[in-house]
Amino acid sequence: MSNLAVLPIILPLVSAITLIFFNSKVNISRKLTQIFSVISLLVSCYIVWMVFTDGTIILETGAWVAPYGIILVMDSLASLLIVTTNLVATVCAFYAPHAGLEKKESYYFYPFFFFLITGVSGAFITGDLFNLFVFFEVLLMASYGLIVLGGGKVQLRESLKYLLINLFSSMLFVTAIAFLYAVVGTVNMAQIGERVQEVEQQGILTTIGILLFFVFATKAALFPLYYWLPKSYIVPNPVISALFGALLTKVGIYSILRVFSLIFVYKLELTHELFIWVAGLSMVFGIIGALSTNNIKLIIAYNIIPAIGFILLGIGTFTIDGISGSIYYLIHDMIIKSVLFLLVGAIVYVAGTSDLRKMGGLIHYYPVLGWLLFISAFVLAGIPPFSGFIGKLLLLKGAFASGHIAIVIIGLLTSLLILYSIMKIFIYGFWGDKQMLGNLEKKSTKGLIAPVAFLLTFSVLLGVGAEFVYPHIDSIAAYILDPQIYIDSVLKE
Repeated sequence: MSNLAVLPIILPLVSAITLIFFNSKVNISRKLTQIFSVISLLVSCYIVWMVFTDGTIILETGAWVAPYGIILVMDSLASLLIVTTNLVATVCAFYAPHAGLEKKESYYFYPFFFFLITGVSGAFITGDLFNLFVFFEVLLMASYGLIVLGGGKVQLRESLKYLLINLFSSMLFVTAIAFLYAVVGTVNMAQIGERVQEVEQQGILTTIGILLFFVFATKAALFPLYYWLPKSYIVPNPVISALFGALLTKVGIYSILRVFSLIFVYKLELTHELFIWVAGLSMVFGIIGALSTNNIKLIIAYNIIPAIGFILLGIGTFTIDGISGSIYYLIHDMIIKSVLFLLVGAIVYVAGTSDLRKMGGLIHYYPVLGWLLFISAFVLAGIPPFSGFIGKLLLLKGAFASGHIAIVIIGLLTSLLILYSIMKIFIYGFWGDKQMLGNLEKKSTKGLIAPVAFLLTFSVLLGVGAEFVYPHIDSIAAYILDPQIYIDSVLKE
């Protein structure tokens, strides 16, 4: 059974390599991508069921006993993120053939697609810090390839910025790992957690922890390290933007959650207090960015930043409610951000522009598209009974209980402004008279609506089905708050 842990890495990797040989045959590549994505999703569903039924799956590759070999840890948190990743990837695979990618599909789009999923999946299940760095590089290399597909001037400019900032953070990442290895003598996360516990997190370890936080905060686009994200995420095709928005920053925030709940948990008054204020500033500056633009793609891209802030808030409070809220909101945001990027991609396609000032009256021609956006706005903002509400309720409850009233107020105001920022697209883009479309030819949305509606359904179910979902999230939070469980399961003590 332990070999199940490697399947989320092996399946997309084999898919990527297979699709290289069919690169010039676009129709075959499309069908194979859809088949491979569905297989990966079904396998990940089986794995998450096995983990929640029988417990954490540990794979010691090459029969090297932990902590000496490469360890893969498929626990309840990792398995949940893996199944969400594959759900988003499957929807994107069915959306892509209708997204105007014809010129890009023959430039290894689908192999890059699966290499990205390989890197993301590996980052979620790896059991040591060095391999976390390796999988970060795998997903980043795939993202470099995806972001430059098309070769436009704007893409080149933004890809250079994206490349440079991630190269710099990767350099700091491997340096921090070297420092940590010099102090504790291992890169296995379970053993690091055990040894840090023994020495009670001395000052040098806290310094290394803050350096790691800087690295992960850059990759997660937290304040003040978010400046590279918005335009980098809107220059590619909407399918690529959806993958980036749903997955890449989430790997960064997942790394913070994992490292600062397992290893650096003995100086909460310093590290986690910092997280709470960074979270608040991320909310404020992210929503300011979303409100300051009329580009609908940028509005969605900027809304990534306050969402990451909300997730970090729960990690900072480090309570059962806070961690539950972070996990709930993380899953919710992975789904709803991909929905929104795919929706605005369809809107830009039918309207012929991403500028709100040049839109209007689309509801008369594309009512389903408009109402999907309307529902998505309520889901994202956290209006009851949708999934965003459940996550934010837990997060703000945790913040209130820990005495951070100012952050609770910031969170509530930010939620209202998030709602306004998305509703602005609906009001100015879809409302109005038919005449506002002028002579614009009505375009077909065939193949664009169904995948988005399918994915949005899962987001809605996360909210209305909270009575079923929350107990599982709560059990994951309790597991995260007790690092000894993870350490014992990996080191078999």
